[in-house]
Amino acid sequence: MKSRISFVCQECGYESPKFLGKCPECGEWNTLKEFKTSQPSTSTLVSKASSSLRSSAPRLISEIPYKVRGRISTGFSEADSVLGGGIVPGSVMLLAGDPGIGKSTLLLQIAANVAKEKGNSVLYISGEESEEQIKLRAERILKSPSSKLNLFLLSINNPDEVVEILQKTHPSLVIVDSIQTMESEALPGLSGSVGQVRYAGLQLSKAAKLLNIPVVLVGHVTKEGTIAGPMILSHMVDSVLFLEGEKTTGTRVLRSFKNRFGPVDEVGIFEMEGLGMKEVKNPELLFLSKKPDNQAGSVLVTTLEGTRPFLVEIQALVVFSKLPYPRRVVSGIDSRRLELLLAVLQKHAKIPVDSCDVFVNVAGGLRISDTAADLGVCLSIFSSYKNISLSKTVAIAEVGLLGELRNVSSLEKREKQAKSLGFRNIITAQNFDYLNSVLKKLGDESSHFVIKKYGKKQ
Repeated sequence: MKSRISFVCQECGYESPKFLGKCPECGEWNTLKEFKTSQPSTSTLVSKASSSLRSSAPRLISEIPYKVRGRISTGFSEADSVLGGGIVPGSVMLLAGDPGIGKSTLLLQIAANVAKEKGNSVLYISGEESEEQIKLRAERILKSPSSKLNLFLLSINNPDEVVEILQKTHPSLVIVDSIQTMESEALPGLSGSVGQVRYAGLQLSKAAKLLNIPVVLVGHVTKEGTIAGPMILSHMVDSVLFLEGEKTTGTRVLRSFKNRFGPVDEVGIFEMEGLGMKEVKNPELLFLSKKPDNQAGSVLVTTLEGTRPFLVEIQALVVFSKLPYPRRVVSGIDSRRLELLLAVLQKHAKIPVDSCDVFVNVAGGLRISDTAADLGVCLSIFSSYKNISLSKTVAIAEVGLLGELRNVSSLEKREKQAKSLGFRNIITAQNFDYLNSVLKKLGDESSHFVIKKYGKKQ
């Protein structure tokens, strides 16, 4: 078997016959890694597919037969909405997330939900755990008895053997945990290397398309939060999903970054419990804390996660500091965004935050990147500094560097969500032009400020 040496970029998958300090494709430095490539012995399935492709001729799009097939439900309405209605037969999905975030737990529950349906069978392949370990976790988190599930477990890490098993068993769903543990004897290199990950992803993708079996691949992430391995892996698959959340809280967000069969702006909210993942259909139960209404430092914002609006509580604590450099402790929002908003408050609202420690937290463990929360962050800081209660106030606006309030997208949808939960004190850029005018009204009026009194812009 003749082999050759090539250099592959670990960021974008660019291949070069010689070493390059800078990748000409993505522009990253020191990302090209050396590995030996050889002509691997392809499986019978791939060999037959290649011969049939070579002998086939182009056909008109109207002549190509197409059969509409129903999607497979995951058993979680939150996951189904992220996928666009369920799992498409023959599709390949990549689920990534931090270690210990709950990827294997969620997939095992999905496997059990699919396997309990009549006529379905699920094959759970693990290259990290033994079959006994998976069985032990299944007994702990699954509600249905394992004897009633058509769920098969297999501990193997050879992608060529996996393809042969799929040809023989033809299951309804295949889960591979994880793609970075796959290692083929037909290719040099250890598991997790660029060549092995790319080869395993290609073989499993071909098997899924030719056998019309949906395959879910579990992917590891790097310390920067990107999927480990070559970037080409994300291009091979049909859907790229990320399971996000803080390990200190039970909130988990399933987010779609690529989906050929559905929207890419939907999210699913889950909560990690001792018995596995539980979907959250009312996110406000997680993101709104139960506290007295007269406490200062709390403001509600309506954020959009995908196309779903829901209310989130922003909490702030402002205290006088004796330190030469006051502390800025943030949880749930970008720390640089907070520094910008603090500068706006000091410049235009004359609040001396340069001599105060500022602590900002998003209740429930959610991370917010929506700029519509800017006004809510500013008002929560103002509320804590002035000791004014704004717990029944909903703020929806972006704050500019000049202290102006800007409109945000889907404002009507955000307001409708807030009103449906009984909140009427809603501050937006349609009521006020500048942040300073909002703070002046809030400072002049009582803590039970009603925004409908000021229908015109100030």
